[in-house]
Amino acid sequence: MADNDIDYREDDERDARDRACDAGGGRPAAPVIVDGRFVAPPPDPTAAAPRRGGRGYLAAKRAFDVAFSAAVCVVLAVPVALACAAIALDSPGGPVFRQERVGQGGRPIRIFKLRTMVADAHEAPERYMTPEQLEVWRREQKLDDDPRVTRVGRLLRRTSLDELPQFLNVLAGDLSVIGPRPVTMEETLEFGDARDEFLSCRPGITGWWQVTARNDAAWADGERQLLELFYVRHASFGLDARVFARTFKAMLRGR
Repeated sequence: MADNDIDYREDDERDARDRACDAGGGRPAAPVIVDGRFVAPPPDPTAAAPRRGGRGYLAAKRAFDVAFSAAVCVVLAVPVALACAAIALDSPGGPVFRQERVGQGGRPIRIFKLRTMVADAHEAPERYMTPEQLEVWRREQKLDDDPRVTRVGRLLRRTSLDELPQFLNVLAGDLSVIGPRPVTMEETLEFGDARDEFLSCRPGITGWWQVTARNDAAWADGERQLLELFYVRHASFGLDARVFARTFKAMLRGR
C-alpha cells in the first residue's frame, strides 16, 4: 500500500458494528457483512429483550430438558415407530440417520433425525438438483422445495416430526430443547469474530431463528447470524417461553 493510501477496512467494520443492532428480534438494522466477512455487533444492554439468565436459569433449563424429553420419548414412541415404518415403505434406506454437528464449546456431536430425503441425498446432491439449486444448498444448507425430499418426508417436515429423535440427544446432554440451531464445523465460520460466543451456548431442537425468520434469514446477508446471537445473548426464561409457544403454533400450522 502506498504511503498516501488509506485502508478503510477497519473503519468499515467499525461503522458496520455501529449500524447493526441485535434488538427487535435480532434482525440487522443495516448490512453487517464487510469484505465477505460477518461483523458481529457488540452486545446492546439497552436492547428491548430479556437479560441473559445465570446459573439458576441454566440448572432449571437442564432439569426441564430432561423431564420434557423423557416424557416426549415415552408418549411418542409409538408414533415414531409408525413414522419409521412409513419412511421405509416410501423409499429405500434406513428410517433414522445421524448428522455430524458442532456442540457447545466446539465439541463434535452426532444428532438423530428421521430421514426425510432419499438415502443418498447428501452423498450425491447433484443427482437431484439443478446447478443453481446446488449452489444455494452448498451455501445455506437449506433449499426451498428441495427435490430430494420424499413424500413422507414432506409431511414429517411440515409437522416437525422428523426432529423427534433429537430428544435422545437432549437426554444425552448434547442438545437442549431450546437453543441455537446445531450447525456444521464449516457453518461456525460464518459467525466471524463471534464464533466462540455462538459456541458458548448449547444448541437446541428449536430456537429463535426457527420461529422468527427461518428460511427468510440467510448466512449471506448476516441475518441468520444475528438471530442466533440474539438468542445466545438473551437466553432466559422469558425468551425460552416465547420460543416454546411459537414452536407449537408453527407445528399446528404445518410450517
